[in-house]
Amino acid sequence: MGEGLLPAVETAWITERAAALGFDLCGIAQAEEFPELQNYSAWIDAGYAGEMKYLKDPRRLDPRESWPGVQSIVVCALNYNSRLPYSTEVNSASEGKVAGWISRYAWGDDYHEALWERLNLLIAEMRAHFPEPFEARGYADTGPIHERAAAKHAGLGWLGKNTLLINQAKGSWLFLGAVLTSLPLTPTLGPLGAPPPDRCGSCTRCLDACPTQAIVEPYVLDATRCISYLTIELRGAIREDLREPMGRHVFGCDICQDVCPWNRKSPRTELREFQPRRVGADQADSCTLFQPDLLNLARMSDAEFHEGFRGSPIKRTKRRGLLRNACIALGNSRLEPKSASYGEIIDVLQQLGKTEDEVVAESARWALSRILSGSGRARE
Repeated sequence: MGEGLLPAVETAWITERAAALGFDLCGIAQAEEFPELQNYSAWIDAGYAGEMKYLKDPRRLDPRESWPGVQSIVVCALNYNSRLPYSTEVNSASEGKVAGWISRYAWGDDYHEALWERLNLLIAEMRAHFPEPFEARGYADTGPIHERAAAKHAGLGWLGKNTLLINQAKGSWLFLGAVLTSLPLTPTLGPLGAPPPDRCGSCTRCLDACPTQAIVEPYVLDATRCISYLTIELRGAIREDLREPMGRHVFGCDICQDVCPWNRKSPRTELREFQPRRVGADQADSCTLFQPDLLNLARMSDAEFHEGFRGSPIKRTKRRGLLRNACIALGNSRLEPKSASYGEIIDVLQQLGKTEDEVVAESARWALSRILSGSGRARE
């Protein structure tokens, strides 16, 4: 035990309480500058962060910069791998509809809320348990903290070639939250006193499977090419050379996780908040967010969007972003004139092509042109 640190039994108590509150993993790292971030500034300078200005906050390099006095980081993980097939296991045509794909993390409720609820409960139990005054703050993608690096040094896994945290038993379908505290807690590490070893080996499946080649080299992601960035963070028009590789994705992308061998036996969650919700004006016209009907998404009104995605991560892209993405997915749909929804989809795209929002209108015209010309349609 390091000098001045609380006994390891206190660390064990925190991890046990985290498990009791529903977290699948919990570990503690010392608040310090993590070596994994040595090349972070160069990554920013290369332009790989795109329009995500919050990633350029220099405080992300060292948690002590965001809060002087912090000594420990309690990292908690929540599994969101719902019991439904991966995107690589299903077809875009389903029950006569033209289906899109929404990343499985966004099928249900906003994960920030799920993490915050449990993190705040853990902080409350810590305050009742530790007699001395201390500070503690919970973060769920809400501050300049690099949760994945902290999770690695808390012993929760390694950073894979797709840049995500991978746990040997749980895989990578993990939401990460953190409690920064002034308590001098004993860190949790592997049996050798070091972070878990990198077990990606010679595997390059995530790099090979990425449709937009966003993983430019192992452990380096060009976010400006990533489908998740294009469909969520980017506010303007999507580069035309990246539209076809986007396929049917309308919010996020799971491919680099779907093909990862460590997710073959990833445990499934039954948590209600991570199961697919239904959206739509009424039950008859509603659609599930697992393989959502692209036609329903493309004709969704502003009121329906705000009602259907209240408390959902999808609200981040805003309605115009969802419409833009749905148009591009329809343009990649290989829609045949004999398809049952062909006429309706053409009508909706023609209407969207005249809208005042030029980003949506141009995307609709691009999709319409591809469908009418047969671009991307399966060859006879």
